[in-house]
Amino acid sequence: MARTCEICGKGRQVGHNVSHANNRTKAVWQPNLQRVRAALPGGGTRYVTVCTRCIRSGYVTKASQAVRPAPAV
Repeated sequence: MARTCEICGKGRQVGHNVSHANNRTKAVWQPNLQRVRAALPGGGTRYVTVCTRCIRSGYVTKASQAVRPAPAV
């Protein structure tokens, strides 16, 4: 599976590292991808790989973490 966001399709970017002497070497920047349990629109949940911008912008609805009951005190 490619390292891309399943929501927006954001993937790696390529370019050059440029030194003070203007030497250029190849560089790759990867997106900040997270594997989160998301609620699907039709019901149910599954793990999706999404970028942090999609999580922050609300494009992904995280599944409820309230599966286990609270411990008795």
